[in-house]
Amino acid sequence: MKKIGMLTSGGDCQGLNAALRGVGKTLYNHYGQEVQIYGIRDGYRGLIEGNYHLMSPQDFSGILTRGGTILGTSREPFKKIRMADENSVDKVASMKLNYNKLQLDCLVVLGGNGTHKTANLLRTEGLNIVSLPKTIDNDIWGTDVTFGFSSAVGIATQVVDAIHTTATSHQRIFIIEIMGHKVGWMTLYAGIGGGADIILIPEIPYDIDIIASVLEKRNTEGKMFSIIAAAEGAISKQEAAMPKKQLKSARAEMKHPSVAYLIADQLSQRINQEIRACVPGHFQRGGSPDAADKILTTRLGTAAAELIIKEQYGYMVGVRNNKMVPVALQEVAGRLKDVPPDSDIVREAKLFGISFGDE
Repeated sequence: MKKIGMLTSGGDCQGLNAALRGVGKTLYNHYGQEVQIYGIRDGYRGLIEGNYHLMSPQDFSGILTRGGTILGTSREPFKKIRMADENSVDKVASMKLNYNKLQLDCLVVLGGNGTHKTANLLRTEGLNIVSLPKTIDNDIWGTDVTFGFSSAVGIATQVVDAIHTTATSHQRIFIIEIMGHKVGWMTLYAGIGGGADIILIPEIPYDIDIIASVLEKRNTEGKMFSIIAAAEGAISKQEAAMPKKQLKSARAEMKHPSVAYLIADQLSQRINQEIRACVPGHFQRGGSPDAADKILTTRLGTAAAELIIKEQYGYMVGVRNNKMVPVALQEVAGRLKDVPPDSDIVREAKLFGISFGDE
């Protein structure tokens, strides 16, 4: 009897259930009744607390289009995973204990960067791990794309599209804040796809005076509205020069609710034009997965199940050149895939006339 545990960890996104389905249905198809799949509730917290249940083939039926995660999720910060909790529970020891209590052959983990750090830690502790790259930020190293990204970009692009009509009608500047604390993939894609005039991402620090001059130039050309797509982690050149601790402290003490409002305030002191901030927030990672993510998660889930069947553990299933490939967890953990400022897509956007606020 093959025994497999499955959990979803970190922020939710579109495609989690579809990915679970991909793994589950492939395992049932291969093993028939000779496999038991345990759903672990609420991410690593469920593995720590022993909160799990035996699943059935019916649990994986009808969830391809369902958003969120049927297993629930939580955030267990990696930097605290070795720290005992308020009840003096050793989290790593508890996870190992429950893994062994269930006599699992493998634990399937769906998550982002922090999730993969913990997955790799569990691997070093002797657990058999197979993981899938989940995040709307598309920032996991070792894969061309993560699931959830396409769906979230589609939603963010719709927001940018919709703002155009009201921006045009009122001749306003709109700053649309797109999710992405550390990387700007979503903002870059949604900005290009939605026709933004200025795109601000963490990888390319901006100069507020340059942004103001770009907006004024548009006005002189008779373009009386402008759209700025700004990542929530966008930073100015002055902030980029700060040590990380100082920058973190400065952002914590910021009087504005978020970066979109900060930029709006700074621009209002430089430009005599009505400015509005729009923050779609968690709306971007809700709802059903799009067709691309449904296809991707099915392929990723199937590839993960294939690794289990072959007993190839310690890998994340990545996508490279449209092929599913195993990527060693130790290569993934702790590495971030950011937007290269000199990448083709950034160069092409600049050639097209999109400003990144840097020159």
